[in-house]
Amino acid sequence: MSNQLFSAEFIFPGHPDKLCDAIADALVMAAQQREARALVGVEVAVHRDHVYITGRIACHDAHSIDVTSIVREVYRSAGYGDGWYPAPEQVVVISNLCLGPLEDGEADFRELSDDQAICIGYANNLAATNHLPVEHWLVTRLARRLHALRIQAPQLGLGPDGKVLIVLQEQQSDKGMQWRLDGFSCSLQQNTAADEVALHRAVRLALIDELKASANILPALSIELPEQLTVNGAGAFEVGGPEGDNGLSGKKLVVDAYGPRVPIGGGAWSGKDFFKADRAGGLHARRLARMAVLLGLATEVQITLGWFPGDRCARLLRAVGDGGRPLALATLASQFDLSLLKSGTSFLVDGLPTLARWGHFADPTFPWEANLQL
Repeated sequence: MSNQLFSAEFIFPGHPDKLCDAIADALVMAAQQREARALVGVEVAVHRDHVYITGRIACHDAHSIDVTSIVREVYRSAGYGDGWYPAPEQVVVISNLCLGPLEDGEADFRELSDDQAICIGYANNLAATNHLPVEHWLVTRLARRLHALRIQAPQLGLGPDGKVLIVLQEQQSDKGMQWRLDGFSCSLQQNTAADEVALHRAVRLALIDELKASANILPALSIELPEQLTVNGAGAFEVGGPEGDNGLSGKKLVVDAYGPRVPIGGGAWSGKDFFKADRAGGLHARRLARMAVLLGLATEVQITLGWFPGDRCARLLRAVGDGGRPLALATLASQFDLSLLKSGTSFLVDGLPTLARWGHFADPTFPWEANLQL
């Protein structure tokens, strides 16, 4: 019998870093709606009531993108306004974007990597968790459940910002693998006039409900609450969002991908179109890892892909299975379409801000999750 502890965290859409990611991906979506091969590479920073946007957007009619309206809608959909600072109409947008059309011939060159990249993909054989590490799957579900309290229980006076941290015990025994929540902490933005005791009670009940629902999907997960259950352990949390801390796109790469059990690649995803090597490579690596697991080559697989400038397709650099055992996947990889053309034309999804907020692998219907043809 062996026991291990794994940790994972998740943050709410009103967290300053996630505001930035959602804004960046809203701009990607706006450009792609104007031109299929739009080039987008943007970064976003927020502080108090200011938003700073830099980078390049190249597509047909790029100057028609209403950047300020897009930013304010992201704030609004995250829950700002109604007393939570800053209200969307207060937000000041400072843009230093390079806007214009693609250069002559640049659309064709989108199929070639314009940079280097190292990209990591992972999958395990747990279909119940969408082939994700259990702790990352669970913390995402718990975060969604607690985030919903803001609408479901308005008397709690919850704001848009929040974060969740869990520690999960993984136990291997004669009965197989089992999991139990060993520690839990959440920080939920709350009006100081609201009832803290009621918040503790609501969080506890939400945990009970969500653990039961999750155990129905993954029966080996215990529904037992942890002894350590902390709500706003640092004290009153009313000043949050971009007033409580500055934010920057691309800072939550571990949250975006698989949690800390799995290493990350070299670059952010949000704010980059699907022809960009960082984003394309991360999704291609996930597809290849999932296929290897579904073929029964290992119970968990980690893939490392690489791009050199000018590459059309990702290069398979490393593939490991259970316990770090090397896997010979060169033949499988050669039968997979790992090209920028594939990702740029087949991986487009609606609602990119939602994807930026809840993760690239949170929805099994995303094209890189559902479509595993070679």
